[in-house]
Amino acid sequence: MTDFSPYLSDQLDGSEITLIPVTVTDLDDPAKITPSERQWMDVHGFTAKQGSFCFIAGKKGDLACAFVGVGDENPKASDLWWLASIAASLPAGRFAIAEETVDEAAIKAAALGWVLAQYDFAIYKEQSDRKDRVLCLGGVGNLRLITHITNAVALVRDMVNTPTEDMGPAHIQAIIEALAEEHGAIASSVSGQVLKDEFPAIHAVGRAAAEGREPRLLELNWQSDKASSDSLTLAIVGKGVCFDTGGLNLKPGGSMELMKKDMGGAAHAIALASLIMAEELPLKMQLLVPAVENAVAGNAFRPGDIIDTRLGKTVEIGNTDAEGRLILCDALTYASETSPDVMLDFATLTGAARVALGPDLPATFCNDDALFDRLNTASHAVGDPLWRLPLWAPYDELLNSPNADMNNISGGPFAGSITAGLYLQRFVGEGIKWVHFDTFAWNPVAKAGRPKGGEALGLRASFQLIIDLIAAD
Repeated sequence: MTDFSPYLSDQLDGSEITLIPVTVTDLDDPAKITPSERQWMDVHGFTAKQGSFCFIAGKKGDLACAFVGVGDENPKASDLWWLASIAASLPAGRFAIAEETVDEAAIKAAALGWVLAQYDFAIYKEQSDRKDRVLCLGGVGNLRLITHITNAVALVRDMVNTPTEDMGPAHIQAIIEALAEEHGAIASSVSGQVLKDEFPAIHAVGRAAAEGREPRLLELNWQSDKASSDSLTLAIVGKGVCFDTGGLNLKPGGSMELMKKDMGGAAHAIALASLIMAEELPLKMQLLVPAVENAVAGNAFRPGDIIDTRLGKTVEIGNTDAEGRLILCDALTYASETSPDVMLDFATLTGAARVALGPDLPATFCNDDALFDRLNTASHAVGDPLWRLPLWAPYDELLNSPNADMNNISGGPFAGSITAGLYLQRFVGEGIKWVHFDTFAWNPVAKAGRPKGGEALGLRASFQLIIDLIAAD
């Protein structure tokens, strides 16, 4: 995983190059921009457009300072990426934000964006282009928390970016076991005949995988030393389809190209759990990752098969490419058996969610309005956007099957992400507050601080939600 420790410092030693945010109106303010600076900006076409920057040379030709365009207004706490546009363009060195220009909350946000802009997935490269660009905060912001959040985001990016050959069920198991050892948690796994007997849907989806890549249910349990008997109990579930061929309903080549990322839900769930443990939040937590490969072989499950689930309800397979909900339903049933206060699941579940909301907005479903209101507030506060879609009850009948208790797909082309959410809701225990994130987990194009590739979407909002729930308890 990317080591972010070289990129932030609490200390100022006077050698730092100043980074100065500039709004469009600042350009005409002589109290903020000197005539010579304005002339230099004009020569370089700097208009203070958001994401733009202008270097100012010193007398010796060195870098004296850099102006960072922020658009029409100074950045806020939710503006994570306002400094990221310049972060990857600077030479190695020490830098500091001109504190008189922005408030402390915006500096904290900038620090997070700065560090994430240094992310480099280079483990398969002979050489890396990384440079030691250090942002010096001078005591502003919680360096420990920023580091933990960036580590969690990097974990998602690394796991999603890693090719399936090196990120199969056993590799995910090793990651969870390492986290358990680091934080004093208990890790376990279920596979083989026990999995077939107790989690039949997970087994059915993954049974065609090659030897050594067999399906399994991975579990981690952790309780903070600060937790009491009435502390929040939390279940986190992540879809761990390490590669999705589509099964016998084989995907075309173009649709299979990015299917190494189909364990992106598991990556989010694991990263959130790691962040909670690193910050030692006072709660009791269960992490569940059903880890499988949806492979093609003579023993692969088939369209038309009727499979069992842990809940005891049967499912007719309308399409083997709708496998994520099958492994999740057993995990959600198991998580519900301990009646947690809140249950979150993350999954790269449906193309329909991407058609509706694009790659940046996780389609979010919630069975409790008050809980979603908290999540939405948290999302805006930390600049981690998401969008709620309804669990529209009249569509539930689209999952009906004449041969089993339900089908794993709806009977038509409409509302694919909603019917997937409704399918999962059938396996959530009564009275449990539940949020389902249908996330893309991928940046199709590079943006400031967000390289093309694996991405954490909804992770920081979820973490802030949990902090808010604890504070309100």
